[in-house]
Amino acid sequence: MTRSASLTSRLVLTTITVAALVSVLIGVVTTLAVRAYLTDQLDDNVHASLQGARIFGVDTDGGPPRPGPVGGPGRDVASMTARWTGNGSGAAGWLTTQRATGRPDYEELSQDDLAALIELPTDGRLRTVDLGSAGTFRVAVERTRGGEAVVAVGIATSNVDEAVTNLVQWELLLSLLAIAGAGTVATLVVRRQLRPLREVAATAHTVAELPLASGAIEIPERVPDHLTDESTEVGQVGAALNNLLRHVESSLAARHRSEQQVRQFVADASHELRTPLATIQGYAELSRRAPDDRAMQLTALAKVEAEAMRMSALVEDLLLLARLDAGRPLQHGPVDVTRLLLESVSDARVLGPDHHWRLALPETALEAVGDEERLRQVVRNLLENARRHTPPGTTVVVDARSAPQPGAAVTVTITDDGPGFDPALLPVAFDRFTRGDPSRNRGGGSGLGLSLVQAILAAQGGAVALTSRPGETRFTLTLPTR
Repeated sequence: MTRSASLTSRLVLTTITVAALVSVLIGVVTTLAVRAYLTDQLDDNVHASLQGARIFGVDTDGGPPRPGPVGGPGRDVASMTARWTGNGSGAAGWLTTQRATGRPDYEELSQDDLAALIELPTDGRLRTVDLGSAGTFRVAVERTRGGEAVVAVGIATSNVDEAVTNLVQWELLLSLLAIAGAGTVATLVVRRQLRPLREVAATAHTVAELPLASGAIEIPERVPDHLTDESTEVGQVGAALNNLLRHVESSLAARHRSEQQVRQFVADASHELRTPLATIQGYAELSRRAPDDRAMQLTALAKVEAEAMRMSALVEDLLLLARLDAGRPLQHGPVDVTRLLLESVSDARVLGPDHHWRLALPETALEAVGDEERLRQVVRNLLENARRHTPPGTTVVVDARSAPQPGAAVTVTITDDGPGFDPALLPVAFDRFTRGDPSRNRGGGSGLGLSLVQAILAAQGGAVALTSRPGETRFTLTLPTR
């Protein structure tokens, strides 16, 4: 498997590549510009020499020509002059080299060099001509003013070539230095800029080493605040990691709470089932010991039946919660909320004659959508909760209404003026097997009533809310109408 390069190496490599490309581009442009400039100067000198030779002619009587200096102090400059008749006969030419000392040297051009010059057009345009061992020249050829002869003048390109070569060598050296410097600076800058990212990674590694498999989970590690500024890229990574750690911590805490709830659920369910089972076992043993006592037998059977019904109700509640947790759908149909509340409050009056039951309904009938039996169970559980956990004489008010907007949900509130919930129980009031103060728990319920209320309403798209203080406890039910 190919190992990916680090971000530092990729950024440094990118910087070096850019620096190299820029250096090459600058070098090429500079070289071309300098060469063009020097060549233009050289061409100007050739044109000037050509004009003089065309006007005054070139002495071809066998002696060397006497051209003016074309070089400069400290440089060796080679120039060439040649002349021939219009038909190419009588060709002669010399190569003049002006040394740095100012003394010229003369050398006669060979027949091959003269033949190459004679073949050139006499249009005065500058051309680059290779004269063999003499070197490369910029040459212009024109007829003299009288038209009886042709003159050729050229200057060697050696000085231009040498200057360009030296320039290229310096450019290569400076480019290498620039690339090396860019690589060094880029390495230092990138490492410095990525240091916060390494700190973020260190936090992630520290969290990765924490034991998160079981038990209560707490992740104290966080990215420092100075690395969570979202105006920077590193800050965005740091802030995202902190959000992730908070989410993981809350999720693991929720998992731990769920595990604790499962353990508590199993323990509470075992406890709830153990009591009726123990009662059934005791009465069965008592019945076996007194087989002839008919009154005892009937009492024992009645008690066994009551405890069996209690276990059956508990198991049914547990199965319903399990089905709701598994997401199994309930029946959905129109529910006459007005009739449901009338019947439920009437039943509550019979079961709790010591309480004052009041029902407030609008003039128009209220209708919701859901499972009627389960919604009836919701209202019954809440009324039973009010009856069991409040003293005699408590007033329980059931109020129902719908919002004026078409299709709005039906809202049902059940309010009592009892002692209210213990503030410590409010956050867990809808958890399973949650029980209040035993001294106020007059009915000895299983602790599943409110959890069933919440689960049933949630499964039908409704909701329940609880507010409580001494003298007022209110459950607010939202029932969907669609």
